[in-house]
Amino acid sequence: MTTNLRDHIVLRLGKDIDNLELVLSKFIPLQYKRNEIILREGETCRYVYFICSGALQVFVHDQDMNETTRDIIVEDNWCSELMSFGKQQPSSENIRAIEPVQLIAIDRQGFQEMMEKVPQFDKVYRQILEASYANSVYRINSFVALSALERIRWLMDNRPGLMTRFSSKLIASYLGIHKDVFSRLKAKI
Repeated sequence: MTTNLRDHIVLRLGKDIDNLELVLSKFIPLQYKRNEIILREGETCRYVYFICSGALQVFVHDQDMNETTRDIIVEDNWCSELMSFGKQQPSSENIRAIEPVQLIAIDRQGFQEMMEKVPQFDKVYRQILEASYANSVYRINSFVALSALERIRWLMDNRPGLMTRFSSKLIASYLGIHKDVFSRLKAKI
């Protein structure tokens, strides 16, 4: 599994990376079954995950315990509850495997050590933060202004693989649309 992470890092930083083997040695492999919870709201996030295969759902519950999906993250991407991980405070989100998933994870101590010892690792971390922030802000700003039908079209244009890969219920939650409305509108497209 470290091959996936190695390829990911080399693609972003180039082949001449000092201490790449040291970075890779700080990660541990983890596997989860479909629907297995990786992080529960209220727990402290202990890892930053790189997804080698499978997919994760990042979600919250409202007061009636309805799920709202903040993100669906697929292979070759990073996932964590960064506020909880960084400040070592209780998580406000949940993370669940929505497919069988193979992850490589780095704990906080290893992460901090890499930030101090390997300057390139800081660049990868900044890329993770920037991508996460940009994705969240774009979705929030776009979804506020878009109708339900426009959100579905946005998904088809920007992340088309999700529509065929995951359940309508999950996609509806990601788009902030009731699943019955999603099914009805999807049939119109």
